[in-house]
Amino acid sequence: MRGVDVLTVQEDGRSGLEDPLVLDRATELERVLFSQDEDLLAEARERQTEGRSFPGVIFAHQLHVTIGDCVRDLELIAEAADPADLSDRVEFLPL
Repeated sequence: MRGVDVLTVQEDGRSGLEDPLVLDRATELERVLFSQDEDLLAEARERQTEGRSFPGVIFAHQLHVTIGDCVRDLELIAEAADPADLSDRVEFLPL
């Protein structure tokens, strides 16, 4: 597996930020964002509709996927996808 550097909102000192600011920060850092927050999903879709660029969101509904499945699918994405392939897209887990 290629080196994947995970950065949480908490580690970045950004806990409590509103969803648009979290997505702005991910864009600033050029990092694909993983979330189980439906409000953040709505923000990503709004940006798609408006043609506003973002580095990509991977979304998993809390009731429809296990933590183990999320980890497995995120590892697969990290191994197989180039971040540019995820730009301006929303991917849903499980794959």
